[in-house]
Amino acid sequence: MANTSSRTLRLLSLLQARRYWPGPRLADELGVSARTLRRDVDRLRELGYPVDAQPGVDGGYALAAGASLPPLVVDDDEAMALAVAIQQHLATGDGGDAALRALTKVVQVMPRRLRARLDAVRSSTTPAPWSTDGVAPVDHAVLSTLALGCRDRERVRFDYVAAAGSASSRLVEPAQLVALGRRWYLVGYDLDRHDWRTFRIDRITSAAGAGTSFAPRTPPFDDVADFVRSRVLGDAAGGRHQVEVVVETSADAVRALVGRWAEVRADSPTRCTMTMETDSLEGPLFALGALGAEFTVVSPPELAASVRDWGARFARAAQA
Repeated sequence: MANTSSRTLRLLSLLQARRYWPGPRLADELGVSARTLRRDVDRLRELGYPVDAQPGVDGGYALAAGASLPPLVVDDDEAMALAVAIQQHLATGDGGDAALRALTKVVQVMPRRLRARLDAVRSSTTPAPWSTDGVAPVDHAVLSTLALGCRDRERVRFDYVAAAGSASSRLVEPAQLVALGRRWYLVGYDLDRHDWRTFRIDRITSAAGAGTSFAPRTPPFDDVADFVRSRVLGDAAGGRHQVEVVVETSADAVRALVGRWAEVRADSPTRCTMTMETDSLEGPLFALGALGAEFTVVSPPELAASVRDWGARFARAAQA
């Protein structure tokens, strides 16, 4: 049986993880008797945690909302996720003093090993604000491994699933993490393909340091954030698709999102025409979705087909 202090912390963690625990199941999780469980609950109450108890054979316990917020118990991954999420919120420019105070408090109570991981993420990340919609989830162990590789100039190996669904194993010299809108990306030199590549981090698994250091390379770009944006929207040089779309919003609104990669002509104060040349239709689809405005595809037919396909899948998802 664990000692009283560690068992109390374990009890608090369990109560925070579920809305309600049946008494017998909670006692089994802790490996204690019902009587010992009641004593542990009383200790939490003495520390200021409001724990509700439901009596009876089928009774149980729940952590109630209190007038004040006692210290929270989080594990390593939860602490990293919380700190990274707050940093991402601050990077949008509207995080405010509350978010900054929260980040400061989280970092202050982190053990040294976690602070080192978070510092690596912070120093290796370039924010590239685009859209402030919900951030796509990433594996924070993968994120911190890549960040440490960027900071320490250590090669990393990982498994990667491309947009088309093909899986591969990569050996990369990581250069920088980029937080672009709602996704995280890794920019690095792919040693197998002998070229600079961009990887979506939510498609990376099994990331680990290779134990080999490397000398920094001179990248073929000046701005890493612009490099990622251009890859997401498609390389405009020598592209295969001539995109033309009429968008029912102002030209300024469209230029603010895609002005670096597209020509935008104002047709009226509330309508404009967007044209671009790209080798990938995924970028224009993403941009049109992020605009949140009505639009009509003029060309190419493949883009119109992709819009219909996406629309049908979204409609089915809404009905599920």
